Amino acid sequence: MQQKIYWIDNLRAVACLMVIVIHTTTWYITGPMAVTDMSWDMANLLNSASRVCVPLFFMISGYLFFGERSAQGRHLLRIVLCLLFYSAVALVYITWLTPINEGRSLLKLLQKPVFYHLWFFFAIIGIYLLSPLIQVKSVAPRYVAMLVIVLAVLANPNTVSQSLGPFHWLPVNLYVSGDSIYYLLYALLGRAIGCMETDKRSISWLAGLGFVACVIGIALGTKQMLKINGAFNDTWYLYCGPLVFIAAISLLILFKNTLNQRALPGLATISRYSLPIYGFHALFIHFLRTNHYDDMSRPWLDLPWVMGVTLIGSLLLAMGLQRVDKRHLVS
Repeated sequence: MQQKIYWIDNLRAVACLMVIVIHTTTWYITGPMAVTDMSWDMANLLNSASRVCVPLFFMISGYLFFGERSAQGRHLLRIVLCLLFYSAVALVYITWLTPINEGRSLLKLLQKPVFYHLWFFFAIIGIYLLSPLIQVKSVAPRYVAMLVIVLAVLANPNTVSQSLGPFHWLPVNLYVSGDSIYYLLYALLGRAIGCMETDKRSISWLAGLGFVACVIGIALGTKQMLKINGAFNDTWYLYCGPLVFIAAISLLILFKNTLNQRALPGLATISRYSLPIYGFHALFIHFLRTNHYDDMSRPWLDLPWVMGVTLIGSLLLAMGLQRVDKRHLVS
């Protein structure tokens, strides 16, 4: 069990870093005319490689709470308190440091997040509520492969539509719709794959190559949609899209097979503070970008600068918060 905890800690930390990468590079990707083609391509590749971050969080939660152990009332309470606390922090930021109307955010507090990144807390509540009803059985790898092919690719409504003349053949309509279904599927597969015997070199190589292939596919697909539409399109970026789905599974297997001996020092620290880092990071990025403490004309300097300040600032706040929050209710 300790080995599995190690790979989960490493995976959680990397997913946390990927979230920062996504929100840092998005400012390049959604405004392709503001940067050079090479800068856009670089940001697109980094963003494509990081799209698995949120799926990995769902898979980690599924591994932890869809087995013999289920989410308890204290876990659900913690998520609700996190949603309220980081929403309050975001409201303070909006009120003091932005021209955004905080009144509109308050009116729709229960329908949409106060700040864009807080949507995850809404989504994970449903996973926690279902946890006591679910205990994933041991299943064969071939079953998981079949499930992924059918539900994550062939019947996935996010799969790019394909037709042969007048005959429409992808996606197949199995009446599987809604992101929540796929967030639940991520959690289920997180537990199922996490309990499998996958520790073979051939499987590790296959998982690594699968992840790289999916990242390249996501990046090329996004670039092609930009050329077709003349503007950014997130079709290939969707967290529930087929390539993101396969990439998330591949990376989970890779970490489980290769990083299960110990929690790496830097990653161990980030994993320990991952929740408050997630809660704070978007505010740092928004502040740096909107107050022009960045330099998008020089992305090779700008990206490390914004990512570094965001990570260090969020980590310091997280450490301070944990000193106050002795019971770890929001940290």
